[in-house]
Amino acid sequence: NIGPALKSGRISDIAIHPENQNIWYVTVGSGGVWKTVNAGTTWQPLTDNQSFYSTGSITIDPNNTNTIWLGTGENVGGRHVGVGKGVFLSLDGGKTWKNKGLNKSEHISKIIVNKKNSNNVFVASQGPLWSSGGDRGLYKSIDGGDTWKNMGLEKTARIARVVIHPNNDNIIFVAALGHTYGPQKERGIYRTTNGGKTWEQVLFIDENTGGIDIAIDRNNPDFLIASMWQININTWGLNSGGESG
Repeated sequence: NIGPALKSGRISDIAIHPENQNIWYVTVGSGGVWKTVNAGTTWQPLTDNQSFYSTGSITIDPNNTNTIWLGTGENVGGRHVGVGKGVFLSLDGGKTWKNKGLNKSEHISKIIVNKKNSNNVFVASQGPLWSSGGDRGLYKSIDGGDTWKNMGLEKTARIARVVIHPNNDNIIFVAALGHTYGPQKERGIYRTTNGGKTWEQVLFIDENTGGIDIAIDRNNPDFLIASMWQININTWGLNSGGESG
């Protein structure tokens, strides 16, 4: 265990500086953002003076490593989760932060910054876990977070993850969950090949799926990998407690 604390709760995300791998940013589900400049030997808290404590996603701008995007609120669906207060941006490596909206998102799953244009930013949001409404869905900004546009998926879908094809920005995959556990048609993986104008559901998942993650194989971008965990262990024939992947 290298920290940032002996028992700091759930580590929700890690971003490593692309040019200096001694510099990491770590988000904690119930303990804010921490930074190390010596590969974990010592840690500095970055958000102790902010209005939130729960953090779920952090991203370093690929075009400017001093620019850090933070999604508040945990990217999980249990009763123990902390609620966030939107998207925040730092232009000085985490020293100061500015709120960039989506204040009703409650749980930010992922932030992606376009590798060619820092003004183009995607945010995947779960929204409120136990009620409808809020800033839920996949959002895109073309002005560096000043304004956001919902990209038109099911209004009740909790977006658990988003990935973009490395060779074609118009091909986007998202993993979606329902806003409560139950048989809802929006659960599954969706794909767009035209930058979000239209979407197709390429995989349906049932109500027993409590979480989902997706990734594109770096060596072969034609491969999409999905992992899921279940909430109904009896359905899967397990004879002991816990979660299945």
